[in-house]
Amino acid sequence: MSNNMKFSRDNLYLFIFLFFLLVDPQVLFSQSSQCLECHSDKELSFTKNHKKISVYVNAKKLKESVHSDLNCTDCHTDLEGTSFPHIKNPKPVNCGSCHDDVASELKKGPHGRWAITSQSPSKGCIFCHGYHDVLPPSNLSAPTNVENSYKLCGQCHKKQKTNVEKSIHGIVVKGEKPRAGCTDCHVGHNVRKPNVEAREIKVCAKCHPQEVSKQSKSVHARAALQGNPLAPTCITCHGYHTIQSPANSNSPTSTMNIPLLCGRCHHEGSKVSLKYNIPQKQILKNYSLSIHGQGLFKMGLTVTAVCTSCHNAHLILDYNNPESSINPKNVAKTCTKCHSRIEKVHVKVIEGKLWEKSPHEIPACTDCHPPHKIRRTPLNLKGVSNKECFRCHSNKKLIMKKKGRIVSLYVDKKAYDSSTHSKITCAQCHSQVKSILKRPCAAITKKVDCSICHADVVAQYKTSIHGELAAKGNPDAPGCLTCHNPHKTQSHTSPASPTFATNIPKLCGQCHAAGKPAAKMIGDNNHIVKSYINSVHGKGLLESGLVIAAKCTDCHTAHHQLSPKNPESSVNPKHLADTCGKCHKGIEDKFKSSIHWPDNVVTKKKLPDCETCHSSHTISRITIKGFRTRMMYKCGKCHIEEAKTYFKTVHGQVSRLGEERAAKCWDCHSTHKILPPDDPRSTLSYANVVETCGKCHIGAHREFAGYLTHATHHNREKYPYLFYTFWFMTFLLVGTLTFFIIHTILWLWRLWRTREQWRIYKHSTHEKYYLRFPKSYRILHLIMLLCFFTLAITGMTLKFSYTKWAVFISHFLGGFSVTGVLHRIAAVILLGVFAFHLRQLWRFKQKASKSWLRFIFSENSIMFNLNDIKQFWQHFKWYIGKGEKPEFGRFTYWEKFDYFAVFWGVFIIGASGLILWFPVLFTYVLPGWVINVVTIIHSDEALLAVGFIFTIHFFNTHFRPDKFPIDPVIFSGRVSLDELKHDKPLEYKELMESENPELRIVGPISKEREHWIKILGFSALGIGIILIGLILYAMIFVYR
Repeated sequence: MSNNMKFSRDNLYLFIFLFFLLVDPQVLFSQSSQCLECHSDKELSFTKNHKKISVYVNAKKLKESVHSDLNCTDCHTDLEGTSFPHIKNPKPVNCGSCHDDVASELKKGPHGRWAITSQSPSKGCIFCHGYHDVLPPSNLSAPTNVENSYKLCGQCHKKQKTNVEKSIHGIVVKGEKPRAGCTDCHVGHNVRKPNVEAREIKVCAKCHPQEVSKQSKSVHARAALQGNPLAPTCITCHGYHTIQSPANSNSPTSTMNIPLLCGRCHHEGSKVSLKYNIPQKQILKNYSLSIHGQGLFKMGLTVTAVCTSCHNAHLILDYNNPESSINPKNVAKTCTKCHSRIEKVHVKVIEGKLWEKSPHEIPACTDCHPPHKIRRTPLNLKGVSNKECFRCHSNKKLIMKKKGRIVSLYVDKKAYDSSTHSKITCAQCHSQVKSILKRPCAAITKKVDCSICHADVVAQYKTSIHGELAAKGNPDAPGCLTCHNPHKTQSHTSPASPTFATNIPKLCGQCHAAGKPAAKMIGDNNHIVKSYINSVHGKGLLESGLVIAAKCTDCHTAHHQLSPKNPESSVNPKHLADTCGKCHKGIEDKFKSSIHWPDNVVTKKKLPDCETCHSSHTISRITIKGFRTRMMYKCGKCHIEEAKTYFKTVHGQVSRLGEERAAKCWDCHSTHKILPPDDPRSTLSYANVVETCGKCHIGAHREFAGYLTHATHHNREKYPYLFYTFWFMTFLLVGTLTFFIIHTILWLWRLWRTREQWRIYKHSTHEKYYLRFPKSYRILHLIMLLCFFTLAITGMTLKFSYTKWAVFISHFLGGFSVTGVLHRIAAVILLGVFAFHLRQLWRFKQKASKSWLRFIFSENSIMFNLNDIKQFWQHFKWYIGKGEKPEFGRFTYWEKFDYFAVFWGVFIIGASGLILWFPVLFTYVLPGWVINVVTIIHSDEALLAVGFIFTIHFFNTHFRPDKFPIDPVIFSGRVSLDELKHDKPLEYKELMESENPELRIVGPISKEREHWIKILGFSALGIGIILIGLILYAMIFVYR
């Protein structure tokens, strides 16, 4: 630089200085600005030791630095007070003049000797912090910022920088920052190594507070804080700059390397094993041979348990510490971290749910599975083997006193070995045993808790009625040992087990049989077991040996028995179909599609379930006698009106008499899949009803299916034909009987008043008799009598089937299958008699050479004529004493009425009977409802006939004082001439005036014949009177 140029520059600086001095006096005190006038020049430099050194200062960076509020002379102290221009070679800056504490700390560290020299006391400071652009570490642009620190340090520590960049702390994922910098671990200017436990805890805790918190409580940390050189620290396991994630296979903390890492200290012959008495020997070797070690080293299963899985990674505590993960109280919880589904695999040993919910209630895992030696083969408890237990308990004399009772402690080893618990050690049930005691079982204070293995079963039992009673202290409540022998427990599949299918009724009967505690408690049904044994299920199980037959536990469950009223009970109506459906699946599906299933109908009425129809314990085969009849009445309990109308049909009447084959409710409505008739799937729908009827009535057709099944003659609006038919027949019945009862009473009164007139011939001895009826007539009458009585008895039992006497008579005669046949046979014979009589009439008409009209209404005809009306009126006046008794001819008006009634009755009852006998045939020409009408006519006309014959006709032939006790004329054919003269003077006159009257006059019948006639007559009389009495009783006291 030339002298002229230098002079010009100095003058320029002086001028600027004087200018600012005049403008702002404060410039005297703003030295930094003065310095920057020169040092803001990027080319400003000086030479030292032949080396060109720039003295350029970036004003912007200086302003942003931590020293922005300082003057240049605060650092360059030797320039303080010098005039401008200053000396050319100022002394090096000494940062320690302000940062004396830092300088002192730096001096103590590994960088102290390098960073501080006499020629450059702040050389080290400048290297890390810079000159005039010193930034705080919090500034992301600062070289001392955590994120930049490994680059800064890496300028010298290149190897460490490379290691850090590859470690978990230095790996930079795209878009992320480094996880840790050098200054995170190497804290302060002394840059000490974090190789002391206390220092590690402080340093590592900044990022890993949870791990450090656990580590600080561990046995390792306590030993390290006590100065034990063998104690491992964070660096021992994780290293320094090469720390890797456990997921990295190269990491010493990866699953595959954990055993080797821990094995550095815990192997045979190590300093740790030699100095400390660790109970477990050959840890690494045993682990490598265990199921966990085999899984890790041979199969590469990184999910298997390693040291840290059981002992934890950082909170490693002594075995006796209550907080230790391997403490007996906690070991189950530790094991279930992996074995969380142990209830599915730990079969017949310990119920897995207890390991998760109540691990303190069961033996520790390590009691059966020694740590580090766990094998696949089952192991006995160390020191508490069954052999030790049987040293004492195989003695039959071993006893103890408990609550004043002597209790045997003997265990039959042979029975135990053959039981289902033979592979379960004593201590697995008696879990309170202590192997450290001379007598391990001396520690037992509680009963065996079966839930250790059978948690689900015990949970069910506790909520059952048995469990609730037991919880209340009921001495009769059954427990596990009531059904399962403690040391002889057999599987329910073993015939020797009390819980085997065929033994269940006897087992349950211990409490539920009549007179037993449970039966007394229930009260309403104390014959449960007996009823079950006689049921179809009981017979199938006990008589036929069908072990699949339903038994107590199939319906009530084995351990969760609840009252039927309990909504959760398996026999509650809500669940009964599901319970029965376990065996009767097809029926369950049908029932759930029926109108009786709650989901298919909206109603407040109680719907039937399986038990409603089949009962619970007395269920029988549907094929046994009486079952179908019982079911019929069970339907009627709900369907009251339908049942009333059903029992008025022939189906219902016959069923009441015990006929099993007669159509019952389910024959038409189906059994389980009952649907309303308007449902197309119903058996009674328009499309299916003919087929349904055809199951019994072969050849059934559409008109036949028009029969009104549940019709009633009481409903005029709905069934007018039936209503009017019924009342017509009722008026006919009542009118006829009323008229003739009055007639009979008047006659009886008059005969009593004129008894002196008929007693003469009644008590006199007669030698001559008039043969009034030939043998053919007498035979026909006898046949008619037998047929009529057969028809009356069999018919009235059907009509009054709702009475006990009708049922008794039906059963006495062999049931409806017999009475029905007898009724039809008698009907056919009577129709034959009727046909024979018509043939006789034809022959008589031909012989008389008269027309039918003149023949029928001739003077001696048995049909009514005008003379009968006249004689009836004369007879009536005689009854009341207003005239003479009329003179009757061959047939009186009441005899003609008897004949007419029989003729009419045979025709009406016979014709209607044929329609009822062959309804399918007749409904081809008649509508189906005609069967209902004909049923009323047939029934009431028969009742009228029976009522008339057994009252009015019997009066005429038995109870008339002048005929009492019997008028034998129809059986003997004879009547004395005196009696004929008195009763039928015109016929007597006609006889006497005939050409050969002596041909019709005969002698008396033999005494023997008379005897048999009286027996027959009185038998008929007795039967008739009894039947009339029964009919009156039924109509007055029974009919509703």
